[in-house]
Amino acid sequence: MKKPDEKYVAEVLARLDREYGTNDIVYLDHETPVQFLIAVILSAQCTDARVNMVTPRLFTVFPTLEAFAEADVEELEKEIHSIGFYHAKAKNIIGCTRRLRDVYNGVVPDTMEELLTLPGVGRKTANVILGNVYRKPSVVVDTHVKRISRKLGFTEETDPEKVEYDLMEVLPEENWIRYNMQIITLGRTICFARSPKCEKCFLKDICPSAAVKEA
Repeated sequence: MKKPDEKYVAEVLARLDREYGTNDIVYLDHETPVQFLIAVILSAQCTDARVNMVTPRLFTVFPTLEAFAEADVEELEKEIHSIGFYHAKAKNIIGCTRRLRDVYNGVVPDTMEELLTLPGVGRKTANVILGNVYRKPSVVVDTHVKRISRKLGFTEETDPEKVEYDLMEVLPEENWIRYNMQIITLGRTICFARSPKCEKCFLKDICPSAAVKEA
């Protein structure tokens, strides 16, 4: 892929900063890194709002890492049944917290390699943890980021890991963490997958996809 023009990338990022600010936003409610990790696992193919409806009671019923590690899978499933794929997520949460307890002394790891050894944790989840818990520059690629980054011409890839590497090449490191949340917000409010509101978008005069639509 031909790397996009640096001035164009800088203008897109500047507009994102003006529109959404430069503070990193975490939409998942939590009090500890372990709770955040569990919330992120639950959020796969589910809205943050739904997860935030479930976790207050969940973290009361299972108040500690040990409580999750020793949880009865059916009891845990009952608590998260309103969230999609709750069978697999319950199994992964128990496996994940057991590994945290047995291998990492109850501490959420701070490297990609170690995080990927945890059940239920892929690159997206690992990058969310690295960026939001440990403030390590990381690029999180979800459906919004993949779709809109392609529209902006930042990548031509469809595989999330390849998109991640492209964005690491295109974006300045200081933008990596907040770019994800800015693009999610854009995707939820303006750049919808089926009917994007290009006419309302603050990027409409420079976005290649907006120009194609108007043509």
